[in-house]
Amino acid sequence: MTEQASQTSRLGAEDFRIPSILLTGAVDYDMYRAFRQQIDGSEGKLVIIELSTLGGDPEVARMMGEDIRFLTEMSPDRRFVFLGKAAIYSAGTTFMSFFARENRYLTRGTRLMVHERKMLKTVSISGPLTTCLATVKALLNELESSIDIQNEGFANLVQGTNVTLDDVIEKATSDWYIEANEAVSLGLVEAVI
Repeated sequence: MTEQASQTSRLGAEDFRIPSILLTGAVDYDMYRAFRQQIDGSEGKLVIIELSTLGGDPEVARMMGEDIRFLTEMSPDRRFVFLGKAAIYSAGTTFMSFFARENRYLTRGTRLMVHERKMLKTVSISGPLTTCLATVKALLNELESSIDIQNEGFANLVQGTNVTLDDVIEKATSDWYIEANEAVSLGLVEAVI
């Protein structure tokens, strides 16, 4: 088997026996610190990152994902593989989207959940009209930028799959839950372990 073929060959259950990195709970700055400590100490050509989460901060998920992207580019001889266990909701799915599709695995019965980013904000308009207009424009800019970032993540998730970007954008409006075997049939992950 060539080096390139070994980097993308399908993994079996034995490959996941002792994951290099174990992450569970909310995707937050504490998880990021744990992730960095474990990834910085990881060795070997195969690095399994196991995650179970009900979601959390999408920007932290993007930071962790960018670390995976960077390490993958900097160390092409190493293979970084995602293993989702039980629940991979929201920010967890965002993190998973940074892994090449052939490096995404789920355990039996795991559910992915994809949804739109959410915002809770109260806007108070008071003062000179130009100041009021600037406040409204700033909020509109924030919303548009957040939608762009969200859709970049959706595009990462569906790259090389049977799901279109339009499909995921439509389904994400009402919290799209995807069972592990369905995720395989859609091409969102390589296999169920």
